[in-house]
Amino acid sequence: MTSTIVLEQVSKSFGKKTVLNNININVDAGQIFGLIGPSGSGKTTLVKIIVGMDHPSAGQVQVLHTQVPNLGLLQSIGYMAQADALYNDLTGKENLAFFASLYKLNKESQKKRIAYAADLVELTPHLTKKVQNYSGGMKRRLSLAIALIHDPPILILDEPTVGIDPELRKSIWEEINRLKNNGKTILITTHVMDEAEKCDQLAMVRDGEIISNGSPKDLKNHYNINSLEEVFLKAGGKKHENNRIS
Repeated sequence: MTSTIVLEQVSKSFGKKTVLNNININVDAGQIFGLIGPSGSGKTTLVKIIVGMDHPSAGQVQVLHTQVPNLGLLQSIGYMAQADALYNDLTGKENLAFFASLYKLNKESQKKRIAYAADLVELTPHLTKKVQNYSGGMKRRLSLAIALIHDPPILILDEPTVGIDPELRKSIWEEINRLKNNGKTILITTHVMDEAEKCDQLAMVRDGEIISNGSPKDLKNHYNINSLEEVFLKAGGKKHENNRIS
């Protein structure tokens, strides 16, 4: 397989505080790669570095064989941040149209992609409402729709299903799997272990370090445990660079 996201010995410090320490990751095309760990473990900082919103203190990051940061890469990445970045005084449809225009979609493509994305996250009946009148869950759904609007080859989704009801979460994961089967690269952060089970590969992050990585099945087999949550707890004392399960 071709690696579309590669991190080599990536570290990040803010002053004297180290938030990421010697991170090595390879994410292949057609793969769902999960970063799992508690709040404050470094997942969001890592995602921002991959997107190019932040710079590592050490190490190298490549996306689609291109050194990050690179403005040209933004056309190829659908990014859903943990904090919603929306225009509250615009309607849902106006938000989608604005972001579609940034990706230089023509009017016909915009119309089709807005309809697709809004339908996926079940916002079609609410597109004419101003975002300031959306609930928190609706704003998360709109943020996900925006990440998908330009049909990018890479999706980077930071806690995408927080605040979303179980039925819609199920349909979103079905779409994520369909996108994977179409060859897209999907990197997702979560602290929900049943979502981690849906990933092809996992990197377990604690205190800015990868404590273990591998497929969900291989991780559970290695530790002889049936629960990923228990795997995470058992692996927590083994912060080794080569703690790769395969």
